[in-house]
Parts: sequence; structure tokens; C-alpha cells
Amino acid sequence: MGKINFERFELKNGLTVIVHQDRSTPLACLNIMYDVGSRDEDPNRTGFAHLFEHLMFGGSVNIPSYDSPLQVAGGSNNAFTSTDITNYYITLPAQNLETAFWLESDRMLNLAFTPKSLEVQRNVVVEEFRQRYLNQPYGDAWLLMRPMAYETHPYQWATIGKEEKHIEEATMEDVRSFYQKHYRPKNAVMVVAGNVSLEQVRELSEKWFEPIIKGDKPARNLPTEKPQKKARRTVAERAVPLDAIYISFHMCGKTEADYQTWDLISDVLSAGQSSRLTQRLVKEKRIFTSVNAFVMGERDPSLFTVAGHISQDKTVEEAEAAIWEELELLRSELVGKTELEKVLNQVEANHEFAEMSLLNRAISLAYHELLDGAESINHEMEKYQAVTREDIQRVATESLVKNNSNTLIYKRKS
Repeated sequence: MGKINFERFELKNGLTVIVHQDRSTPLACLNIMYDVGSRDEDPNRTGFAHLFEHLMFGGSVNIPSYDSPLQVAGGSNNAFTSTDITNYYITLPAQNLETAFWLESDRMLNLAFTPKSLEVQRNVVVEEFRQRYLNQPYGDAWLLMRPMAYETHPYQWATIGKEEKHIEEATMEDVRSFYQKHYRPKNAVMVVAGNVSLEQVRELSEKWFEPIIKGDKPARNLPTEKPQKKARRTVAERAVPLDAIYISFHMCGKTEADYQTWDLISDVLSAGQSSRLTQRLVKEKRIFTSVNAFVMGERDPSLFTVAGHISQDKTVEEAEAAIWEELELLRSELVGKTELEKVLNQVEANHEFAEMSLLNRAISLAYHELLDGAESINHEMEKYQAVTREDIQRVATESLVKNNSNTLIYKRKS
């Protein structure tokens, strides 16, 4: 893909607008990313960012049905919430771009808060909580891991929230104040990508978004998690098909210098069939039926996790020892030159593949703009290429240690 070109301007009300022109497609994409996630919630009122993602589809004051006009315009839409952001996107034929501006600006201007809409979406979210997190094997892994790993930072609860009752008890006043605080032009980045021009986007932005009242950007003053000094452990008995183990370690945040090193450690361990964990612990020793290593990739200091389902004829003790053996290898020996090269090639290929999608480019531009400026999207691979074998060993030696570990064991109910 090469360099992603874009232009940026800001409306009088503080809304940042980024334009990425791609004349090779008949489509346009409008993506709005709000700088609010579950880390911005009150600890006694969690799950609100996610509830809001649902409420935003309940219609606005001037447009009671969000989906109907979009379908007429040949468009599709969706949204997602994380611990850090809430994102909404529309893809549609470029000639119908103004429909997207009309729809999204009205949601930002004045969402329709009706008791019926709140009741419907509250029930949807509570049902999702039960189906995905409580009634599914291993579904509550992060409901157990996060509060164990974090003592003060709001990453201690999952995006869905701490418990159902926080959503069930959400009042109209709670919801309205959350909206008025976070869903303001100053707290958002809008990316318009595809078969568009800067002049067209500027004109439509000024017409549809500039009249919206600016509002203040909420001050964010989150507690800092203290360094972990002692291993933590939780054992949960559940109706699961196989015993499982999750070991999480504290790592740096997304914009810190070692983030790419951590990401490459996860790839060395488990990216692809020839990776260390898959090759040795699944194929050769058959200790696990599947095992994975991954970074959460959050903006504040986050978690690196190794997780696996244990073979029926193996014990939890064997599985845990096998994981620590692999982590010890990262500390005691440099990763092979060829091994690192292969992993870097994989990262580059995945990066190029992701950027083939217009929507992915739009989302990435918005996210990079919130992180440390959209320009950083074009320097992503340089950061990976700069990681050395010594960096991997240093990070593993410093952080992949027992005192920095949080272990969750799932035991099958007998």
C-alpha cells in the first residue's frame, strides 16, 4: 500500500476532520471515533460506553429511524466499543455521501432519549452480558482476570461492565449526562475516506457538523496502576469442556517505545503453525489442544497474555510448567535472526492486507490521530523493523517474571 495520504482540518467547534482520498473505489466511508471507552466510566456505573454504542442506533431527534434512510442510500453501518474508544462507521456509494453526514451529525447534535429506547437497549446489553460472558464456556475469563491484574486502574473491568445491575439500574439522567459529557465535537475525530475530495468534505462538514455546540473536552485523570510485586492467582470451577490456563503480565501502553517489542514476542510465541507454542506445546508435546499469546493493545499500560486449553490427559501443573519453560527460553536465549525476520515479514504482510480495506484505513487514521497524530500511521512498520533480538530478551527478562504474573485457572466441574 505504501504511504497513506490524508489532509486534516478542524471545524470551529473543535471537531477534527481527516480526509483520505482514494479514487480507485466507488465507495466512501465516514468514520467517527469518540475519545471515550470503558476506562472513562464511574466504577459504580460501568458498561455505559458499550450501552451507548447501542443507544446511538435508537434514532435521533430529527431522524427516528437510523437504518431506513441508510438502506435507501445503499449503505451499511456498525460500531464497536473498547476500553479506550467508541467508534461508528458508515460505508456507502460515494455519490450518497451526504446521507452519512446527515445521519451522523444528527446523532451528535441530539440523540433521542426515550424511555422505550433505553429499556430496549438495556435489555439487549444485559442479554449480551449473559450470553457472551456468563453462559459461554470461558466467557467470564476477563471478568475474572481484569480485577485480579488491576487494583486501581479502570481497566479492571471489561467493556461490557462489571455486573449486569450497573446496566439494569442505568437511569435516563445517567445516560443523558454521559452523552453530554463525552459525545461532543471536541471529543471526536471524523475520517472521511474514499472517492471524495477535500473541498467536498469541508463543505459538507461545515454544513452538517459546524453548527453543533462545541462542548468541552472532558479532563481525564485516571489512577496509575502501581508496579505488581507479587504473583496473583485465581482458580475458577466451571462447566467447561477442558481445563484452561491464562497467565497475564503487565506491559507498556500502545504509544510507549516497547509496545512493538511486546507485540513481536506474542508473534514469536504463537503466530502461525510454526510458532514456538503451537509447534512445541500443541504438536510435539500435546500438552495443549490450542495455545495463544497476545497483547491487549490498550492506550494505557496493558496486559500481555498466554492462554491455552489443556489436553484432557494432561494436568494443569504440566501445562503451567510448559508455559514458564517457553518464557524462560525468551529470557535466556536470543531469538534466532531467521525467526525474527519471519515474524517481521508476517507483521508487514498483515499490515499491508489490513490496509487494502478502505474502512480499515479510515478507522486506523482516526485511532492514530487520537493516539499521537494521524501521521504516525505511516511509521508503524519502521517501529517494528527497529526492534532487535536484544530488545526482546530485555523485555522478557524484565517483565515475564513470576512477580508480574496473574494466573487464572479454569477447572472442569467434576
